Amino acid sequence: MKNIKFNIYGLLLFMLIMIPNFIWFMIEAPNDILRIESITPTMDLIASVFQVIMVICLCFSKDKNNKIGIYSLVSLILYFVCWVLYYLGVVNNIVIIGLCLLPCLSFLIYGIKIKNWIAIIPIIVFTILHLLYGIINFI
Repeated sequence: MKNIKFNIYGLLLFMLIMIPNFIWFMIEAPNDILRIESITPTMDLIASVFQVIMVICLCFSKDKNNKIGIYSLVSLILYFVCWVLYYLGVVNNIVIIGLCLLPCLSFLIYGIKIKNWIAIIPIIVFTILHLLYGIINFI
């Protein structure tokens, strides 16, 4: 446990990924299917727990080179593109899968880059549950 330090970049990545969600909470999109009541509430709760664990794990690192890498940023940009498409009224399987998978991919790539192997397990569990949520509720 020696040499583990707070990693501001892990928190920054999480906050960047949450920006479109904060906008969505305030401004409805046309064809806003994401506002329907989930039919997977238990799975959603478990996913939320793993999301919190994932973020906590990503906020601590031994790796001194813990800046957000290009591949995480590409995934993040593609995620933002999906949100723009969603707000333009494009609601299809590709956009929904992108909204579910791309932020998780960004976290996974970042966790691997900084060699935070403890974070990988909650990232994978969250990714699976988040993807299932999207598929079951919207596809």
